[in-house]
Amino acid sequence: MSARPGAAAAGAPEAVSRASGNAGATEALRAASGAPKASEEYAFTGGAQRIDGAGSTADAVRLEAGRTYRSTLPASGRIHYRLELDAGSNVYVSATAVPPGRGSAAVIDGVKVSVQDTDGRSCDVDTTTFGAAASPHPVAASAVREISPGKTLCQDAGTYYVTVERADPDGKGASPDAWELELTIASEPRLERTEGTTAPEEWNSASPQPVTGEARRRAGGVGFAEATPLGEGVWRDDIRPGRTLFYKVPVDWGQQFHATAELGSSSSDGTGFVPAALDLDLYNPVRGHVADVGIGYDGRQKSGSLPSLPHVAYANRHATGAQVGAMRFAGSYYLVAHLTAEVADDFGDGPVPLKLRVRVISGAAQDGPEYAGESVPADIFAVTAQDREAAARGRSTGDGTAMTALAVGGIGTGSALLVGLAVWTVAARRRTVSQDDPGVRPA
Repeated sequence: MSARPGAAAAGAPEAVSRASGNAGATEALRAASGAPKASEEYAFTGGAQRIDGAGSTADAVRLEAGRTYRSTLPASGRIHYRLELDAGSNVYVSATAVPPGRGSAAVIDGVKVSVQDTDGRSCDVDTTTFGAAASPHPVAASAVREISPGKTLCQDAGTYYVTVERADPDGKGASPDAWELELTIASEPRLERTEGTTAPEEWNSASPQPVTGEARRRAGGVGFAEATPLGEGVWRDDIRPGRTLFYKVPVDWGQQFHATAELGSSSSDGTGFVPAALDLDLYNPVRGHVADVGIGYDGRQKSGSLPSLPHVAYANRHATGAQVGAMRFAGSYYLVAHLTAEVADDFGDGPVPLKLRVRVISGAAQDGPEYAGESVPADIFAVTAQDREAAARGRSTGDGTAMTALAVGGIGTGSALLVGLAVWTVAARRRTVSQDDPGVRPA
């Protein structure tokens, strides 16, 4: 769940990964170099630079667009990072908080991220919470420094600060532990020509019929960097209580996205009712929260759909509603499914069948906006031929992540060759296995 109350050190960096099927292999490389190990329940972007958040803005470490960082979010208090920005680009900063998977959680706890100028004035703030299930799982929030003719604050070049904190660290059942944190920064260039600041007045808000047909197996990833590509269709997976699965769908300019989640009936003899068993969240390409749906479960099949959303359009950013405003650019939209650990109390800790019915509706043909430069990372606000191929095949097509990790890991030449050989062996095996095989789940 998301609430947006505001207006809309050492080590080598790693570019934000839009298509990574190699995060598991990357973790092996990082472990060999002595780097911290990722959570077993979340795959961090391989090779992400480790930094510390500062207790004061005076000591804040600089973040740069196109890079991914790992940090730690304390149980209480704010931490700060620094941005050096020009006067022409929109810059989005996302914070993905990863609490211990088997701990406790408060209903309105989660992660809060804001961007501020040097006078402490807020450019933007965003909060994403665990929701009614009060079940700890990875959640992300995204704030922006946006250049707009209708705004007066945060329009100048200079220094800005990113502040990250817990949403409700003192709430009932809140985790007393520090959380792992993943930070990504993306830059969107200005337009070649200034456009109006009016949001689309009309769009088809009726919920389309869910996709029907035979479900195909597509195992979910365990992090944004490992999100499994999906296209339109019916997709089947199994999800265990307490776990979170990540998928990504390419949605182009002018297209409308809709998704329904369905929990299959339980094969156990358990009885009971879990009012918020499954949480399905939708995030946009910069990990900004768009919408969510919660599904109760009593052992029988249950389903729920995301609310109807507008076609992807640049002008959506001028809307007053957060959901419409979040559908502001093309790219990979992320579906994140979390099954609360409470399900195991009534129906055992075995996997529960999950179906995702994904529909991508093409409206009138639309070209993307005429940007005056390139986004950072490249093509984050576009749907490429590689994205479409990945969605059709069910796995990402790039192999760059593992090699970048090899370059930044500080591994000796002999060790690098040995570990690299192991990585390529794993990659080769993966390429020979069909993702539609019911028995296959990526390592």
